Amino acid sequence: AIALYEFPGHKVTTHFIAEMPVRSSSTRGLGAYANIFAIESFIDELAHEAGADPVAFRLAMLSGMPRHAAVLRHAADKAGWGTRPLPAGRARGVALHESFDSIVAEVVEVSIASDGRTPRVHRVVCAIDCGTVVNPGIVAQQMESGVVFALSAALWGRIDIEGGVVRQRNFPDHPLLALKDTPAIETHIVASERHPGGVGEVAVPPLAPALGNALFTLTGVRRRELPLAVP
Repeated sequence: AIALYEFPGHKVTTHFIAEMPVRSSSTRGLGAYANIFAIESFIDELAHEAGADPVAFRLAMLSGMPRHAAVLRHAADKAGWGTRPLPAGRARGVALHESFDSIVAEVVEVSIASDGRTPRVHRVVCAIDCGTVVNPGIVAQQMESGVVFALSAALWGRIDIEGGVVRQRNFPDHPLLALKDTPAIETHIVASERHPGGVGEVAVPPLAPALGNALFTLTGVRRRELPLAVP
């Protein structure tokens, strides 16, 4: 995925076997969930070091990827990036991703809850180019459910094994996003005449990095590990 961006001096390793003490399996978004968190967080770190706007920084490296640039611009425009100031105590973050022949950009608006530590996501703006769309309602539903799943995972998706037993046995130890905490989710479909792409998992990978990038803008602290909620 980092090969989307055009810049010199980078090396992409496409396969790495991680030694795990327990058997692992797939999650919604597959390997992209963790990989895109690392990649899009690092792209934001580069933008910060360069003193550049995160959206403009990405667009400058997408001259050879017009579909990706169009999706990123669409999400930024619909979110009011650079044009619509946020209330005090809120910040935006962005991430871009391609999988299953679909391209997704997400902008997340976040604040910190009254406890001074818990992220509170207010709005998620999604733009997607998934080729020819047969049923826009299904696309929106899949994007919304993907955001809810991804936000639960990004905030609390942790498994600890103690004495050979998983500690998170039920919802008090492994919470899911409640309706009262669910942000406003907008799905904007970019018109395309390409073949249909997937929509079942593509909303998941950009959420965590967009949230982490927003939290960095808000707090000045870069979180490089998931989940993002402070234990």
